[in-house]
Amino acid sequence: MKRRAKVLVVDDETIVRESLRDWLSDVGHQVLTAENGPQALEIIQKEEPRIVIADLVMPGMDGIELLKRVREISPSIEVIIITAYGSIPTAITAMREGAYDYIEKPFCPERAELLIEKLVEHQRLLEENIALQQKLEERYRFENIIAKSPRMRQVIEVIKVVAKSNATVLITGETGTGKELVAQATHSQSYRRGKPFVAVSCAALPESLLESELFGHEKGSFTGAYAQKKGKFEVANRGTLFLDEIGEMSANIQVHLLRVLEEKEFTRVGGNEPIKVDVRVISATNRDIKQAVGKGQFREDLYYRLNVVNIELPPLRERKEDIPLLAQHFLKKFAVENNKEVTGFSPEATDFLLKYDWPGNVREMENAIERAIILAQNPVIEVADLPQPELVAAGSTPPEKNLKQVEKDHILNVLTETGGNYTEAARILGISRMTLYNKAKAYGLHVKKIDNRR
Repeated sequence: MKRRAKVLVVDDETIVRESLRDWLSDVGHQVLTAENGPQALEIIQKEEPRIVIADLVMPGMDGIELLKRVREISPSIEVIIITAYGSIPTAITAMREGAYDYIEKPFCPERAELLIEKLVEHQRLLEENIALQQKLEERYRFENIIAKSPRMRQVIEVIKVVAKSNATVLITGETGTGKELVAQATHSQSYRRGKPFVAVSCAALPESLLESELFGHEKGSFTGAYAQKKGKFEVANRGTLFLDEIGEMSANIQVHLLRVLEEKEFTRVGGNEPIKVDVRVISATNRDIKQAVGKGQFREDLYYRLNVVNIELPPLRERKEDIPLLAQHFLKKFAVENNKEVTGFSPEATDFLLKYDWPGNVREMENAIERAIILAQNPVIEVADLPQPELVAAGSTPPEKNLKQVEKDHILNVLTETGGNYTEAARILGISRMTLYNKAKAYGLHVKKIDNRR
């Protein structure tokens, strides 16, 4: 059975309006008509049609201006442009602005009907995708951001407000504090939730590859570019692009990003044609970007573009109230995944979790509990089940011992154990290599790397 839709036909020519109305009504669609842009906007506000078919050339408000206004009212309404043969280039411009497709005058009614059937099916698939996304949203609901501490509850309240806006957001905090989870929660509560959420790590790729990753490239634009590739901005169109570790972005990429934020368009690597996009940008960093601006390492104008709203995530050591809740959450998760009958923590193990400073924050804690679940021989996690002997020692340290000293000793032990391999040590600690370097430098740790290749 064919699905039907509520369609609005907008054209200043009576014969065109009536012909389309009669034809589409005969095949079962509910058809509304308007003779100009302002009248169409009034009908859209009241009737909420699924599809708008609008003439490109109309007195007063033309089809492209109407398209822009429709997208502001409801991004879910799809627009088809009617154009004369000589105006096809302009119709293609309209598609770059967000039109679904165009039909030419004099048009074939069957072509219009088939196009609408295709569009209705497209909308059905989108609705099913949204329903699936709603099921997945449970993972990112505010209830699943484990938070009992006042500071994290305040963060959640900020997310609730910010999610309803279109503002850029800069999430700051130490490595492992859950910045991507906050970005996902913000997206899932926004009107863009049915559209893509795309994440990119700005530190994972060298400058040349990051540029291609973000903006795409044309075939033959560089060695190895055997085909045209869409960048993440195109993939995330009408959705959210999450730029992690934004502080690692090079000066050249910063310039390109600033242009996208200001002009809402970009050019693929090796291309000449500007591409319009509607993307909300959420970025994150564990660096002090303002300090980087002062040192000339980060553009000031880009910083203010990204930092319309700042969400600062506290480190785990400053939200101790959340540690037992997080520990139980991870215990349940990994007990199921590993088919282990583990039900809780001994008082000594809980005391250890509360005393330890967690330099890798929630990520380090998640890793530690997963390993404890795998190693556990009894239904209750004991101190001895917790990974790394030096962590156990840290957990049993008398309260008067400075936590920074505990962290220093722990980092030194891991570096020594890995033979000075910072990459491996960072993995074990659950922190980034850069964070490990910074902490080792701050504590004055010098561990010579051992070459094990001989």
